[in-house]
Amino acid sequence: MSKRTTSHDYSLRSLQSLLGVSRSVLSGLIEAGFVQPTRGRRNELRFTFQDVVVLRTAFQLQSARIASRKILRALAKLKADLPDELPLSGIRITAVGDSVAVKTGQAQWDATSGQHLLDFEVAPLQGDVTFLDTTPRSMRSREQQAAEWFALAEQLVDSDAVGAEQAYRKALELAPGPHYYAYTNLGVLLSEAGTRGEDALAVFDEALEHFPDDALLHFNRAVVLEELQRFDMAVQAYGRCIELDPGHADAHFNLARLSEIRGDRQALVRHLSAYRRLSS
Repeated sequence: MSKRTTSHDYSLRSLQSLLGVSRSVLSGLIEAGFVQPTRGRRNELRFTFQDVVVLRTAFQLQSARIASRKILRALAKLKADLPDELPLSGIRITAVGDSVAVKTGQAQWDATSGQHLLDFEVAPLQGDVTFLDTTPRSMRSREQQAAEWFALAEQLVDSDAVGAEQAYRKALELAPGPHYYAYTNLGVLLSEAGTRGEDALAVFDEALEHFPDDALLHFNRAVVLEELQRFDMAVQAYGRCIELDPGHADAHFNLARLSEIRGDRQALVRHLSAYRRLSS
């Protein structure tokens, strides 16, 4: 099963979906020096959990008309102090007057000076990361709300599978268009539960109605079918994955294994050879 996006490693595309901002806005925040992403194996930009918090905060503080100089100063200190993992108390960041306020647990401080601030209105949450948005929910777009639910699901996925499922489904409900990452990650989450194969299959089937030519969705669907012991259907799904992405080594490997189970020696040799060639 292909893994969902983790909390610690985001691509530019998944970050854009998570934050609910345009690519141009996101690129502008990066060019302004708010974060310094690393490069992946294919030279693509990769972002950490700290980067996600900092970029979301920078975007909201710019919208609150906080001076860029003050944002940069506050975020430099904030990023240095952010933990590698999300604390159980959550992290909440917003503008209080012309200051940048950070709250974790019961503590709240000025992100630049470190001085404690008086409490401000925050909806209580348990164990979630919440980016406080001063815009009334009724005025925020469905795209923004879907992005917030997706972000919450990503944070809950390793600690609260039930909550993560609910958040992914809420993101799918609110998204103005098909939310590829919510479909993919929800399907993987249900598959990993061990007893939710039928539910996972339903998610991937629905996703493929919107993204019929996506090789990863066909691969994940094939894995679920295999776990449900629907081997003929799994072979067809792996085959469709390879039609769309001939370089998908794992699909060739799984097909080789299924071919051996079914006694198809010719297919076994063909797919095993393809797997070895692609993996070398």
